[in-house]
Amino acid sequence: MPTLNERLKSLGVKIGTHDLPAPQPGRSFPVEDVVAGKFIQKGDSMTYLIEEYFPGDYLHGEIGLRITTSPRMIAEWAGNPEIADQDPESFVFLDTETSGLAGGTGTFAFLVGVGRYTLDGFHLAQFFMRDPLEEPALLLALEEFISPGTTLVSFNGKAFDIPLLATRYIQQGWKSPFKSMAHVDLLHLSRRLWRDRLPSRTLANLEVQILRASRTDEEIPGWMIPQLYFDYLRGGDARLLKRVFYHNAMDVVSLAALLNHTSSFLEQPFDRHAGEYIDLAAVARLLEDLGHADLACQLYGTCLQAELPDNVYHDTIFRLSMLHKNQKDYKSAIALWEQAASRKRLFAFEELAKYYEHVAQEPQTALKWTLDALEQIESTSPADSDMAAWRYEFQHRLQRLERKIKSRID
Repeated sequence: MPTLNERLKSLGVKIGTHDLPAPQPGRSFPVEDVVAGKFIQKGDSMTYLIEEYFPGDYLHGEIGLRITTSPRMIAEWAGNPEIADQDPESFVFLDTETSGLAGGTGTFAFLVGVGRYTLDGFHLAQFFMRDPLEEPALLLALEEFISPGTTLVSFNGKAFDIPLLATRYIQQGWKSPFKSMAHVDLLHLSRRLWRDRLPSRTLANLEVQILRASRTDEEIPGWMIPQLYFDYLRGGDARLLKRVFYHNAMDVVSLAALLNHTSSFLEQPFDRHAGEYIDLAAVARLLEDLGHADLACQLYGTCLQAELPDNVYHDTIFRLSMLHKNQKDYKSAIALWEQAASRKRLFAFEELAKYYEHVAQEPQTALKWTLDALEQIESTSPADSDMAAWRYEFQHRLQRLERKIKSRID
């Protein structure tokens, strides 16, 4: 009977390794063969620099990169009025790609993209370290690039990028170069301006929805980036990172375009709202919070002439009516309260009752609005917990008004 080995050979199965081809060593694809750049020596280590220049007329989607307005409102919002008087060349745009998304002392930035306006365009620089041992060179080269700047622009940089980089400088025994810079974090401003219209206010979504820009197939989700870098460290294949360089570059370019668009929108809201009255209402709220009541009133009034979602409409009519009340423009306020009351907004019934009781000294009219409010409350679902406080408030007001009217009769 043939042996097992003889039977396998008869089937064409080779036994042993002597006939197998020798294993081929893994091929390395260094970063300089994947993306054009140059090495910069800093001290005992070096970093790889990738640069790109965008002309002054370059559009990212529909928006230019260079800021075209004095960012007075952004400066007020950031709590640093000096930002409004700075030259565009003093702005530095920054985004990092890191070894992890959670932060902490073990997380480092292996790629830092930064951009600056020049007199004739936009200069993008990306500093990359092939190995964590090259971090000192990256940090020194980065500090040199941003040194002319006075204002940093980021997207979530206050919570992530800047604390992370500051930690890396401190671990090298150096001071953070960001400490003396003003900071505009466009994430927080974007949330205020577009939360009512856009469910997602990520930079990638703002790029599509606000800037009207789209990325190529080279784009890669941010959550994949740390793993790609670790794969590169293990195998030396920088081709894995080509899409990461593209992702980081587009983030920096988008920051510049978004700053330009946001500043223009805040400075010239009537001209730049592009028919998005939800956004215009958000600008009005921001300006109101900054103390620009007259301009906020104009914007609110414009918004109320357009089609708005119910929640935005109700908030807008409330805010505008209260601004008129604070300015003692009761005629305008009453017209808005009556309009809101027709839509069954209980705040309007309350404000009308207050006005007729305390300002106009017409308790009978105040009583009428109070009774209308209670009737409206009773017509709602008993399970509506929000009505309990309103019911108590109007019942208390009803008792006071009845006593006041009775005392006048007596």
